[in-house]
Amino acid sequence: MREIVLDTETTGLDPKTGDRLVEIGCVELANQFPTGRSYHVYINPERAMPREAFEVHGLSEAFLADKPRFDDVADAFLAFIGDGRLVIHNAQFDMGFINFELKRSGRGTIAGDRVVDTLQLARRKHPGAPASLDALCARYGIDTSKRVKHGALLDAELLAEVYIELNGGRQANLGLVSAAASGARQRAIGRTVQPRPAALPSRLTADAVAAHRAFIASLGGHALWTRYLEQEEPPAAAGGSL
Repeated sequence: MREIVLDTETTGLDPKTGDRLVEIGCVELANQFPTGRSYHVYINPERAMPREAFEVHGLSEAFLADKPRFDDVADAFLAFIGDGRLVIHNAQFDMGFINFELKRSGRGTIAGDRVVDTLQLARRKHPGAPASLDALCARYGIDTSKRVKHGALLDAELLAEVYIELNGGRQANLGLVSAAASGARQRAIGRTVQPRPAALPSRLTADAVAAHRAFIASLGGHALWTRYLEQEEPPAAAGGSL
């Protein structure tokens, strides 16, 4: 199953009052494991950057001035997400901006049934506990040391790890592998493995041993095989062939 973990940064809280997208970050998952594919873009919001928003993500008007507009990147964004399921933390916020921008550019919007909200997922799994991205990273021991400010791609990468943990992906897979391996061993063996009381007799014939020693001798006294030959006990002759 293909899923896209997505995060955005914006100029504010509400697109209906003039706020716009300034960054989109996406990470692709296949069967809840990262594939290594990602999508990231900065967007010129075509408006001033409020100080409150700048303090959150650090994206200034000057930095965004030469970046593409949403209309310029919309097709590439839609191509990357394809028909995959979208995984978003507090999805109502991000999808509100994304669908506003899509509609504004004359494109179709994304249906809500394609979206998994990890905020709701976390609240169901850990009722009463803090459910912010930072809190969930702390709960699951996910390193956030690089997260000095909010950034769409970094936050999407962190959310991908959180999402896997919320679904029990790592623990479930490890447990499944362990149980399957243990079961396979038990079925194959059927009993506790006991050491042999004595080593099996050599299946080499005396002629084969002599031919091997003659070959080693032909390599010269410094050949590596000579060291092993000196440690060997001459085997008892065995009848038959190899």
